[in-house]
Amino acid sequence: QVQLVESGGGLVQPGGSLSLSCVTSGKITDFYAIGWFRQAPGAQRGGVSCVVNADGHVAYADPVRGRFTMSRDIAKNTVYLQMNGLKPEDTGVYYCAAAKFPEADNVCPEIYDYDYWGQGTQVTVSS
Repeated sequence: QVQLVESGGGLVQPGGSLSLSCVTSGKITDFYAIGWFRQAPGAQRGGVSCVVNADGHVAYADPVRGRFTMSRDIAKNTVYLQMNGLKPEDTGVYYCAAAKFPEADNVCPEIYDYDYWGQGTQVTVSS
């Protein structure tokens, strides 16, 4: 059974930074893509970023582009999300997820195409 475990969440003031980690029980290169998602209270879960393992391409959602950076350490089976310039609207539970099956043109999968999910880590941005 594949497991993903997130860590690194916490409380931070606006403008601050946090770094999230997601460790997979298997090789991250066994998956087509790894994604970060978040869910604010009362809102639907939405995509934050994704890395396609075939070519290492990373894509970001518009609200986080330029502030968040996703990276991976293949040897450690870990993906990271460095979050800078945090805003109150970034508050939510952050999840990592893994997708098994490839998409055409190496694009990031839709949220419903991810097969495995972590338990989430809470990020709260507040003064």
